Amino acid sequence: MNWSLLWAQLFNGLTLGALLVLVAMGLTIIFGALGVINFAHGAFYMVGAYAGYVAYAATHSFVLAVIAGAAALLLVGIVIERGLIRYYYRRPHEDQILATFGLGIILVEAVRAWFGGISQRLPVPTWGTGAVNLGFLYYPTYRIEVLGIVAVTLVVLYLVLYRTRLGLIVRAGIEDQLMVNVLGINVNRTFLVVFGLGSMAAGFAGVINAPIVTVVPDMGELVLVQSFVVIVIGGVGSFWGALIGGLIAGEIISLTAIVQPAYSEVMLFAAMAIVLILRPQGLFGVQGRQ
Repeated sequence: MNWSLLWAQLFNGLTLGALLVLVAMGLTIIFGALGVINFAHGAFYMVGAYAGYVAYAATHSFVLAVIAGAAALLLVGIVIERGLIRYYYRRPHEDQILATFGLGIILVEAVRAWFGGISQRLPVPTWGTGAVNLGFLYYPTYRIEVLGIVAVTLVVLYLVLYRTRLGLIVRAGIEDQLMVNVLGINVNRTFLVVFGLGSMAAGFAGVINAPIVTVVPDMGELVLVQSFVVIVIGGVGSFWGALIGGLIAGEIISLTAIVQPAYSEVMLFAAMAIVLILRPQGLFGVQGRQ
């Protein structure tokens, strides 16, 4: 067995899993707090990557590119929530899927019309070039840094959503919006903030992953599918489910590629099927929303 290859794929799986966790976290935040199934989330990820690319081309600063990508998707999320999503909070999930799926197509084609179908690339920042000697493996510095960036981001998201007044208001508003309004709390404004945060997580993930993959209009499609698999495995609406499910999915895809890359997605869906058979609510899921 080639141990160097095995270790490299294990770390690749961690990096991929971390990015899937970040994208899936945006999905699970939006669904868990608002009850909305957002099929435009992959397009948000793609738009974030392009926003970062444009910002880097103008400033040559990766940090500003990350800020621009996250800020752009926060703004996009706010506009879309006010203009579309807020009308679907109490609508059936089928309506939400159709509306957000169509929105995703519009965003992808708008970006394709503006930038064309030619792939773009966001270069690795200067502080992320080279490789790190781990003792048993030389591994790209930037990929190691991505793990740290995602870890810090997830801690911040957890604290904001589950250890603050915002998270309490959101959960209370889902159960009884009228009562929360009577108490003088603007639930609609809180929902706006949550949808913006979930969208921003996707845009942020798109920018930090752009130096690893090419930036193309269709880059969000596979990530969207994988992210839905992640939250199905981990449990819909569960923070810890998205975290563990993302890491599991990343390792499945990466380790399967050692044997046969073409079977990576097959094994991921097989794992999802097994989880659905043995534990339909997911590894960390609870009873579904009504």
